Amino acid sequence: MSQLETTYLGLKLRNPVIVGSSSLTSSIDKIKEIEKNGAGAIVLKSIFEEQIKFEAGKVLGDADSPEALDYVNYYVKNNTIEQYLDLIRQAKEEVKIPIIASINCVSSKEWTGFAKSIEEAGADAVEINVFVLPSDRNANAEDYENIYFELAEKLKNTINIPFAFKLGMHFTNLVGFVQKLNVPGVVLFNRFYVPDIDVDKMEFASSEVFSSSSDMRNSLRWVGIMSSEINNMDIAASTGIHDGKAIIKQLLAGANVVQVCSALYKNGVPYLSKMIKELEEWMSKKGYNNIDQFRGKMNYKSIKDPMIYERSQFMKYFSSIH
Repeated sequence: MSQLETTYLGLKLRNPVIVGSSSLTSSIDKIKEIEKNGAGAIVLKSIFEEQIKFEAGKVLGDADSPEALDYVNYYVKNNTIEQYLDLIRQAKEEVKIPIIASINCVSSKEWTGFAKSIEEAGADAVEINVFVLPSDRNANAEDYENIYFELAEKLKNTINIPFAFKLGMHFTNLVGFVQKLNVPGVVLFNRFYVPDIDVDKMEFASSEVFSSSSDMRNSLRWVGIMSSEINNMDIAASTGIHDGKAIIKQLLAGANVVQVCSALYKNGVPYLSKMIKELEEWMSKKGYNNIDQFRGKMNYKSIKDPMIYERSQFMKYFSSIH
């Protein structure tokens, strides 16, 4: 029987399939169900810097007292954080697979102290989900990138558990940026909220929340390039992983692990075990005893024509269509 064990961020996982941060991982009962169905690790539902500020504003209402504002900010922050820390503690007591906390932030100033509290609560690692929309035309690209670099350095000096940055793909030089970021791991890629317009109600609405299998193409390209260009950094592939074949593809491209989410919303948590079984059956069919025997076998530097990863035009494929 093929062995699925692997490591990610220095953590030992029974297999490379992680359930990503979502409401699926927001309670102990859900977490236990995920473990029962075979996940290698769990990323807890994110705690949001924006959410905390919004909750503080709702509690305060129209009050204009600075003292009241300070008190409410302090109260809401500490109670929101404490609930999150309780979830970490309970999860560590009741499940055996690694528990990865998740922080969603928009600055490099607020969160390093909270990351330390998360470490002290027992989390095995932290996933940092930071994104600032680059909408200021007067700002330089470096201004936005420096937010990531500053936060990475603060975390290195604050916590002892490993951490990964969950990134978007819109960087001018993604490989150079990740190399300079120099963190233990990266998650490629984040799936951001995208606004849409309801033309009947003339209101803004959210676009499609769940990913589709076609969304994996961008992460597959960059996992294949990144895994061959940067050493000593783990890669988690995310977005568009909807079946066992998608898991296999990302591992062949060089991912250490994959994160699944939308597939479980659409098919139910028990579908997780089916995806893992597909991986195991494929490995047995191909004669692979462990994941290291084929991980990265088809990344940028391992194939005869690496330009396949760089090709961005369809001319070759569509030139014969009339």
